[in-house]
Amino acid sequence: MATKTKTGRTPWTFREPGMASTSDMARQSAAIPIRNGQVCMVTSRSGRRMVIPKGNLEPNKTAGEIALQEAWEEAGLVGILSPEPVGSYLYEKAGVTCHVLVFVLTVTRAAEVWPERMMRERTWVDFAEAIQRTEEPDLRELLRALMLREPK
Repeated sequence: MATKTKTGRTPWTFREPGMASTSDMARQSAAIPIRNGQVCMVTSRSGRRMVIPKGNLEPNKTAGEIALQEAWEEAGLVGILSPEPVGSYLYEKAGVTCHVLVFVLTVTRAAEVWPERMMRERTWVDFAEAIQRTEEPDLRELLRALMLREPK
């Protein structure tokens, strides 16, 4: 688990491109949206894959704030974000390794209109189907762990 700052925020913040770093990884944050025992997935921008809402870290925003922002922009979802990340995973995109910090979003509202509704399809699936549709092995493992925690 990530440590918290005195303000209670997860201290994973934006790094300006070109700044010195121990890693050349892109840092991202994601939400696994859950409602009534189901996971919300959205189509990737290409429309070829089903993914969870995620995006790059931005200046002056925490990883948790980005997870909430991406859930809204990509899927039209609002809810309560877990105070701590449930894990992270790596994936490759355009030759760059991306490190994604993952939070659980307990969805309280799904809007009919949201910013990327014309680019993405939103669908609710059970955990088993979410695991099957997910390409990233480490994200599949996070979903499996969450499935075991979910009340039946």
